[in-house]
Amino acid sequence: MEIKPIRTEADYEAALAEIELLWGSEPDNPEGDLFEVLFTLVEAYEERHYPILPPDPVEAIKYYMDSRGLDRRDLEQFIGPSGRVSEVLNRKRPLTLNMIRKLNAGLGIPAEVLIQNTIVS
Repeated sequence: MEIKPIRTEADYEAALAEIELLWGSEPDNPEGDLFEVLFTLVEAYEERHYPILPPDPVEAIKYYMDSRGLDRRDLEQFIGPSGRVSEVLNRKRPLTLNMIRKLNAGLGIPAEVLIQNTIVS
């Protein structure tokens, strides 16, 4: 395969097909080197054309609650009284900087996820 930039969806599909053929190639040989180069090109194309956006802040909080078996009462130490927790989870109130810091420190939710604008209706 000729190595060239991936500019079109057809180029992308061809590179993926070649990667599939080269899967499992040993490193430090021509096939392994070609695999690495194609993989890098595909990654760059995917980052430009299929970006993975960070999750919505409220959905991230809900995910962390669900994955750790937490309920709304457990969020009070990070967000405030139960009414405020409900407002945040129902998108009636945005997260404050203080809430973001506490959620990051206490639950490990990445600050860059929480800092995004939340929809207030």
